[in-house]
Amino acid sequence: MSDLTPPATPRPDVPTTAPGRRVPDKVGLEGIEETWSQRWAELGTYSFDRTRSREEIYSIDTPPPTVSGSLHVGHVFSYTHTDVVARFRRMRGAEVFYPMGWDDNGLPTERRVQNYYGVRCDPSLPYDPDFTPPHEGTDGKTIKASDQVPISRRNFVELCERLTVEDERQFEALWRRLGLSVDWSMTYQTISAESRAVAQQAFLRNLGRGEAYQAEAPGLWDVTFQTAVAQAELEARDYPGAFHRVAFHGAEGPVHIETTRPELLPACVALIAHPDDERYQHLFGSTVTTPLFGVEVPVLAHPAAEPDKGAGIAMCCTFGDLTDVQWWRELQLPTRSVVQRDGRLLRETPEWITSEQGREVFAQLAGKTTFSAREAVVAGLRESGDLDGEPTATQRKANFYEKGDKPLEIVTSRQWYIRNGGRDAELRDALLARGAELDFHPEFMQVRYENWVGGLNGDWLISRQRFFGVPIPVWYALDADGEPVYDAPLVPSEDQLPIDPSSDVPAGYTADQRGVPGGFIGDPDIMDTWATSSLTPQIAGGWRSDPDLFARVFPMDLRPQGQDIIRTWLFSTVVRSHLEHGSLPWSDAAISGWILDPDRKKMSKSKGNVVTPMGLLEEHGSDAVRYWAASARLGTDAAFEIGQMKIGRRLAIKVLNASKFALSFGAEDAAPSLDPALVTVPLDRAMLAGLADVVDQATAALESYDHTRALELTETFFWTFCDDYLELVKDRAYGEGAGADSARTALCLALDVLLRLLAPVLPFATEEVWSWWREGSVHRAPWPASAPLRTATGDASFATVTAAGAALAALRKVKSEAKVSMRTEILAARLEVPAAQLGDVEAALDDVRAAGRATGPLELVAGEVEQAVAHDAQLGEPVKRGS
Repeated sequence: MSDLTPPATPRPDVPTTAPGRRVPDKVGLEGIEETWSQRWAELGTYSFDRTRSREEIYSIDTPPPTVSGSLHVGHVFSYTHTDVVARFRRMRGAEVFYPMGWDDNGLPTERRVQNYYGVRCDPSLPYDPDFTPPHEGTDGKTIKASDQVPISRRNFVELCERLTVEDERQFEALWRRLGLSVDWSMTYQTISAESRAVAQQAFLRNLGRGEAYQAEAPGLWDVTFQTAVAQAELEARDYPGAFHRVAFHGAEGPVHIETTRPELLPACVALIAHPDDERYQHLFGSTVTTPLFGVEVPVLAHPAAEPDKGAGIAMCCTFGDLTDVQWWRELQLPTRSVVQRDGRLLRETPEWITSEQGREVFAQLAGKTTFSAREAVVAGLRESGDLDGEPTATQRKANFYEKGDKPLEIVTSRQWYIRNGGRDAELRDALLARGAELDFHPEFMQVRYENWVGGLNGDWLISRQRFFGVPIPVWYALDADGEPVYDAPLVPSEDQLPIDPSSDVPAGYTADQRGVPGGFIGDPDIMDTWATSSLTPQIAGGWRSDPDLFARVFPMDLRPQGQDIIRTWLFSTVVRSHLEHGSLPWSDAAISGWILDPDRKKMSKSKGNVVTPMGLLEEHGSDAVRYWAASARLGTDAAFEIGQMKIGRRLAIKVLNASKFALSFGAEDAAPSLDPALVTVPLDRAMLAGLADVVDQATAALESYDHTRALELTETFFWTFCDDYLELVKDRAYGEGAGADSARTALCLALDVLLRLLAPVLPFATEEVWSWWREGSVHRAPWPASAPLRTATGDASFATVTAAGAALAALRKVKSEAKVSMRTEILAARLEVPAAQLGDVEAALDDVRAAGRATGPLELVAGEVEQAVAHDAQLGEPVKRGS
């Protein structure tokens, strides 16, 4: 059966032709979003039918936006891309699983709560059930840490939960205004009890299989936020520094190195040069002593040393950078850390500094910040003569936590890790193979995944020393001396989850045994936010609590996301799915580009150049903003362009006006015909032939996740349809007989198809028009197919419409140049057209004459012109309207 005619027994979600038309006298976009958002909610237009089988379902792992703050136009950009996919797949007959999540745990929420309420977390304080925060919003002003009221961890978490609920309401309101076709009954929070249970269950299974482990090791540390940082969260930035040429003391004289971190001299464990560097061949195997501190260290060879950098020989300190960690691990060097978690040097002189002078020098450094210690060490080197020349200013690359503003330190601490291939070649190869299985859109984004996995140098550090998040679900028994037994963590059963080890008690213990010898302690850390976000398919799909739903939606079909978090969210989700399920979490990944400001810089909150979207939606309309977003291909950076939104608004308005015109023919109480058999005039058939081609090409583009190509094809046809075809056939459509029936039917067929083609991008305008003459929602209508159109076209070609439109334009050009009304009669003219178009113009000549008001002789001749030209035109009087 044709999808352009209603089925004999229509389903509730399949639209049928309405009995007549309800076209308003005045059309416009004002208020359209509120009207249809409310109507969709009332009717459950986008409700998910969970009774459908996995084969019938298209499931989307929707990105849960971070709710600690405000959405910006970049979110609108990428989420529109996803919504276009969801709407297209729904119209293609799939039952679309399209939930929305809120990412509300982790550091961003903590920072927002601290500033919003004027508090800070102190885990040592008891819970106060009657606590009232000193502030309720600060009008954007920052409250100094010293002015923040300390509260218990439980009080702090309660405030986090309170604020995120309000943020989520505002986010949902904006998403509804944008027209996201989400099932709003299926939302989740990454900090909810269910999400915590999922994250803890996955972790415990990782632990049980040996994929999660705890280790005392050097790790990246943010001294401001007092937490460990994973490799995926690093951001390399330029940082001002200075090279210091420093002399170490050897048996054959001084050995000079160049360093930007002289304050780490007391942590030096070796000097290292490249094995092929002839300058230092004679020193390999010997020892030198450190300046000021007099500690004997070996001179060693390692291929990672860079002969052309600085002096070609470097000091290895534990730990100045990640290269130090590599040397320390591979050369099995001792650990001599001096920088503590608070960013200050040890407060007691370490035992490896044994000389009297060295201990005196370090005593002056103890407890200082790295900056103050650097100044003191440089002064000491200058005084001892071990500083060769003066420091030379430079810009060095330093690692920062992506949300921090101070360079990271590397400190030794006990942390939890999940294996991710960084230290296991077999697992790395398996994860690379998973990446090869995944269909990336655009395809070149796969290289970014491969480069990240191939460049990993350590496992995934998942523990964080923060307060609001998913607790690490383990306890540790305390021995007779009160020391934790880390090698045998106490774990809960899966049916006890979620648990908080800071308040819950492990099996076999009582609450009064917490913190006493022979008792237990809870792990104080929470999980990295990515350790929860990496499980969004499991959280949204009900892996733990709803196995029936999970079987219907997993593995999912699509992961849409930004290109900058391939290394974090996409990769970590692949890791968890591979380890837990032995499969990819989804078959396809759609990667959006960035939004660029007028200076072609990426828009981001940290740069302060973002644009909040609600004002744009109110000023230009949601369809217009969606049009701008859909005009950019996946993976392509796009400029923030108000002009493009204005074009989108013009298109949405034209959809309303052209539709009103197309539905204006015939009796108002007569249902418009969609029977292709009534289309008999060559021009009408030619138009439908062109539309059939657009349907095929746009469908293929959307199937391959190229929404921009589909929009370009549809929009180009639509404007030709409005500018040429409508003008050519309107006189005939106002008439009577078979020719009028052909025009009216062709107009309605075209409108029916065009509304559905445009619906994923312009959901409000198309739904408004659909309601004038069809039952149900256009968004539950079947996606158009070309076959029913082609039954009416025969061997017609869209070239007829193009040629006829050009001929009409030539006749109108004569009137324009003569500065007369377009309704002025052409009493006689000779129309010269390209030879190849002669047959097409002849086929549509009656419509060309009527639209051009050519009432007298119109000679049609073939010429060598590139486009139609009217010659020897004689003009009469304007034709009265309606005649």
